[in-house]
Amino acid sequence: MAYEYPAEKLSVYVSDDGGSELTMFAFMEAAKFGKIWLPFCRKNEITDRCPHAYFNSMHSLTGEGEALQIKTMYESMKMRVEDVVERGKISDEYISSDEQREVFSQYWAEDFSRQNHPSIIQVLLNSKNEFDNSGEEAMPNLIYVSREKSKTIPHHFKAGALNTLLRVSGSMTNSPIILTLDCDMYSNDPSTARKMLCYLARKPEPDGPNYAYVQFPQRYHRLNKADIYASEHKRLYVIDPIGLDGLDGPYYVGSGCFFRRRAFFGGPSSYIHLEIPELSPDHVVDKPISGKEILGLAHHVAKCNYERESNWGTKLGFRYGSLSEDYHTGYWLHYEGWKAVFCHPSRPAFLGDVPITLNDVLNQMKRWSVGLLEVGFSKFSPLTFGIRNLGFLMGQGYARYSFWPTWAVPITIYAFLPSLALLQGIQIFPKVSESLFLVYAFLFLGSYGQDCLDFISAQGTLQRWWSDQRMWLIRGPSSLLFGIIEYTSKCVGMETRGFNVTNKVMDEEQSKRYDEGIFEFGVASPMFVPLAMAAILNLIAFLAGFVYLLKGIMKLDGFFIQIFISGFAVLNSLPFYEAMFVRRDKGRMPTKTTITSALFVGVLYGITSFVLKN
Repeated sequence: MAYEYPAEKLSVYVSDDGGSELTMFAFMEAAKFGKIWLPFCRKNEITDRCPHAYFNSMHSLTGEGEALQIKTMYESMKMRVEDVVERGKISDEYISSDEQREVFSQYWAEDFSRQNHPSIIQVLLNSKNEFDNSGEEAMPNLIYVSREKSKTIPHHFKAGALNTLLRVSGSMTNSPIILTLDCDMYSNDPSTARKMLCYLARKPEPDGPNYAYVQFPQRYHRLNKADIYASEHKRLYVIDPIGLDGLDGPYYVGSGCFFRRRAFFGGPSSYIHLEIPELSPDHVVDKPISGKEILGLAHHVAKCNYERESNWGTKLGFRYGSLSEDYHTGYWLHYEGWKAVFCHPSRPAFLGDVPITLNDVLNQMKRWSVGLLEVGFSKFSPLTFGIRNLGFLMGQGYARYSFWPTWAVPITIYAFLPSLALLQGIQIFPKVSESLFLVYAFLFLGSYGQDCLDFISAQGTLQRWWSDQRMWLIRGPSSLLFGIIEYTSKCVGMETRGFNVTNKVMDEEQSKRYDEGIFEFGVASPMFVPLAMAAILNLIAFLAGFVYLLKGIMKLDGFFIQIFISGFAVLNSLPFYEAMFVRRDKGRMPTKTTITSALFVGVLYGITSFVLKN
């Protein structure tokens, strides 16, 4: 809302897929505060236009007394919203007008539920008749949207909500450019929209670049010094997009992306005509957005059965068929002949929150893994369909991520096999004195050296690189492996958990531990079991290896690689040992998980011994 852009040309659509009256109330409060905040930002040329970021920065001295007064208003608004959320209902004392009361009574009746409710579309700000407190500048349009839900009609998750927004915004304002932004991210640069226009201002031409979207990297604030969970994802968000920018452009990564609306309706040279002409990207809306006709159409296209037996999700809009709808959508846009561009300004265009517990990090990655495999093993696999239609390099670029979860296989093998073999006294790698040892040494040092060089060249630090490679190893036997299992279960018709929103709510104690760089376990997650097993097994093997060497049972020349791998695993598992045996806070590894993992290690060792003896 605070972009340096003509307010009458700016519309903000907020999707609340849960259909919560508390969320509606929060946006009503934000809309009222916006009338004070926006003129303050313009007058003082403020760059941090997210109030929370601004008031927590040193720049909050700008305007002095006025800034302090507005901060008080902001805190008052937050307090009202938090009080309502804590109570779980909106009391009469918080309703400031009959219009607000009518909105809540109209939609949230007694039979309303998250899984069964009508479409809700409410204009909270209208640029035609809403002005800021200075009375000089119009306010941008602000529209609350919650699509219709029915227990009897299955619905698509995030992509379905995005397609509803695409249709509703088309029927109400139909702007040619669309920004998709996750709810946990905020604008960090008010000039971002103008930068985007450098690429998307021109209409598609036969010989032009035909950009479908401009992808900005996802960047995060409040990362701890070591970034213990490798939440920056430098390869996904920075390094790889720079490389792909030299081809047809980067992947769509779900947030911080400006789209050309026209791109959702067919390729640059083709066009899919709709049965409702008002949804056409070329249609000009010349009627008031609060009028019955416009709102009636908006409610109609937000119905849960609107897409049935239609091209939405297959040939139109955001694509269905994968939990990673962003990756899938970008893939299809490139196939249709569109290009993309990566815009990486020195000041991050957007900043967001990161999950602060290991369980949330792994669950997020597991969801991505399932979605990527759904594309990788489909008939439209990037290795076959993609290479034929996008070209060899672009197809390989998409294949690299669609088959990314298969890294679980070699990582899991290396986590267990060398240590089990070491405990059994079985040599499985070349001796140090053999020339083949140099090949293993070269591959290890070369791959890790290149990985470190890439990371540092992308403005990373050695400390964060260590966290990044550690998380790469952690994901293998946990989120990637469980993602493969869940994908396989879906393929054979077994019920799975489906889409889970990543929790990024900040608990005070968890936040403190995260800021100190301490791993957060706390819950008895099944994904912790193989990780704890690998940590325990490698520690035992590493110590046993030294004992065997001292007793002369084995020679270092033959078992150096296995002892080294076990030691390397121990070094990466230090946070696990601390969580299992040292810590006593709520974020420690649950005792149940530690005991279960130790028993499984014993069973695994016993099975290995039995197989070898027989």
